[in-house]
Amino acid sequence: MDKWYLHGGSEDDVVLSTRIRLARNLREAPFPHRLDAGARKAVNERIRSAMFALGGIREGDYRYVEMEKLSPAQAISLAERHAVSPEFASDRSGRALILNQDETVSVMLCEEDHIRLQVLRPGLDLESAYDTADKLDTALDGALGFAFDEELGYLTACPTNIGTGMRASVMLHLPALTRGGQMGRLSATVSKLGLTIRGAYGEGSSPLGDFYQLSNQVTLGISERAAIDNLKAIAVQVVSQERTARESARGDAEFEDWIWRAYGTLKNARLLSGREFTDLISAVRLGAAMQLLPVVVTHVDDLLFSMQAATLNAAQGRELSARERDQLRARQVRERL
Repeated sequence: MDKWYLHGGSEDDVVLSTRIRLARNLREAPFPHRLDAGARKAVNERIRSAMFALGGIREGDYRYVEMEKLSPAQAISLAERHAVSPEFASDRSGRALILNQDETVSVMLCEEDHIRLQVLRPGLDLESAYDTADKLDTALDGALGFAFDEELGYLTACPTNIGTGMRASVMLHLPALTRGGQMGRLSATVSKLGLTIRGAYGEGSSPLGDFYQLSNQVTLGISERAAIDNLKAIAVQVVSQERTARESARGDAEFEDWIWRAYGTLKNARLLSGREFTDLISAVRLGAAMQLLPVVVTHVDDLLFSMQAATLNAAQGRELSARERDQLRARQVRERL
C-alpha cells in the first residue's frame, strides 16, 4: 500500500501533513520509566491484545513491531518518515510499535508514556485526523482504562502534557517567508497565541530545507476541539502569508534562478549530501507548487522522505558509508526526476 505522503491533500502546496498525537497511560501501571524490561513487555502485550481485539482492527492491516528487533537504520527510518518520534527510535529497549500499512496510524508503546497514539494525514486535515484518533482512543480507553483525573484530565509522565494529552501539528513548507526574513516575527506571533513553530521533527530539531512544525503548546484547561480550532485558524493564516510571499517573488530573476539552479543540480549531481539534498529539494518543491517546474509536488515529497540517510541504509540492508550514500542518493534522484 502507498504511504500517506504519496497522496496530495488540502493546501498541500504549503502544508505537507497534519498530525494528531495523544499521550495515554494505563490506570494501574506505573509510568514506563518506573518499569523494568519485563514489566514493559507485559504492558506492551496487554495493549497489543486490546488493540487487535477491537472491531475493525485486523492484524493484516496493522503490524506489531518489537523495536529491539529492528536495526538502527530501520528504526531511524521510521522517524524520518514521521511514523514515530525521533526519541522513540533512538532508544528501542522495551518499546514496541503498532503501525498500519500506509503509516497514517501508529501506536508507540512504552516511550515516555504507555501509549503515544498518532494519526497522520497529507495536507491540512485536522478534523479527519482528530476524528480517527478520537475513535481509536475511546475504544482503547474502554478496553484498557486510562489514567484520568476529573480536575486535571489525562495523567502523563511529563507535566506539560497533562490535560488533553494532545499535540496537534501541521508540517509547513515556508521557503518564501524564510527567504524574506519573516520567520522570527512569525515565531514570536504564534507563541503569543499558544502555539510554537519548530523544525519539522519537533522539539530540538532545526528547520532544514525551510520545513517547519506548527503545533499547540497548551494542553491544560482547554478542550481538544478548541486546541484544534486555534491551530487550524493560525495555520490558514500562515499558509496565506506564504502564498502572498511566493506571488510577490514570482517573476523575480534571482528568485526563479535559485529554483531552476536547484532543479538543474538535482538532475545532474553525482554526489548529494543529506543537507544539500534537503536544501535543493526544498527549492524544487517550491518550483513545483508554483508550477514553475515540470515536477509534481507529491513526487517531490516522495523523494524528500525516501532519500533520507537511514531510509537509504534500510533499503540497502546495510550501513552505507557517507560517500556511498551520497552517490546512491544522487543517482536515484537523477533517475526519478
